[in-house]
Amino acid sequence: MDLNLRQMRAFVSVVQAGSFTRAAALLNLSQPALTVQIQRLEETLDARLLDRTSRTVAPTRLGRELLPVFQRVLRDLDAVVVDARDLAARRHGIVRVATLPSFAAGALSDAIVRFRAEHPAVTFQIKDVIAQRVLDLVRGEEADLGIVGGDVRDPEISVLHRTRDALHVIYPGDHPIGALPKVTIAALAEHPLILMDAATSVRAVVDRAFIGAGRLPRVACEATYMMTAVSMVRAGLGLTILPGSAREIRAEPQLRSRPIDDPHFERPVCLIKKAGRTMPPAAEAFCRMVSDLIVRPADRGDAAGPALP
Repeated sequence: MDLNLRQMRAFVSVVQAGSFTRAAALLNLSQPALTVQIQRLEETLDARLLDRTSRTVAPTRLGRELLPVFQRVLRDLDAVVVDARDLAARRHGIVRVATLPSFAAGALSDAIVRFRAEHPAVTFQIKDVIAQRVLDLVRGEEADLGIVGGDVRDPEISVLHRTRDALHVIYPGDHPIGALPKVTIAALAEHPLILMDAATSVRAVVDRAFIGAGRLPRVACEATYMMTAVSMVRAGLGLTILPGSAREIRAEPQLRSRPIDDPHFERPVCLIKKAGRTMPPAAEAFCRMVSDLIVRPADRGDAAGPALP
């Protein structure tokens, strides 16, 4: 059936205006062109929809029955067009981000606040998960963007931005490691450590650093969440090693934080998307803002030694 939207809009306009002349003016059409649209619609449906006289035009019974149907179709289409234009203009939409928990609570939150100040109708879905899960969500197109630790070498993933995140040791204020001129891997190996779960990007960096130095860490506990590790340090179970970007390292006022003086204790961080896929406009715009805010901890003024704020 060759029924098109111009024909439906022409019919609705004639009925609402009660005149071909007025409807043609509203649609910016010539009256003969409008008449052709109505004729083609009636030919397609094989039925008369309008009764015309020299002075009036009125819908037939079938025309009255079809009028609300056509109006609903046109109204829904107009809404879709408006939504599409709003999406293209980034006025609204949903941005789905899979991220490491350390960034979810830090730089990402700051970026969302800034972005929503300019685009208040844009909403966010945040999945704060470990590194491998970030990759899985982006690869499966369940997230538009991902913030993941470690070097990414996957043909299904495009890396949009790379940076590095220095790891810090977290310790009680009176711990002897705080008196050292610098924190080395040799110093860390002398103390019990609370390490992150083996599936995390932080743990991968720590394990590689110790293995590369030919040393073994003294593992007192393992934790999945950074705040758990911080709480264990506060309880006196050992030291922990966390990213400098993590706000958890500032959660306990009686603890201290120092960067580890070893380039092997740096975590690569990548902003990623699914390769070969176009992101929604809102996600594209947000991506640029996140790239500006994901910076090395040293660039944000983190200092060694003093009490954590």
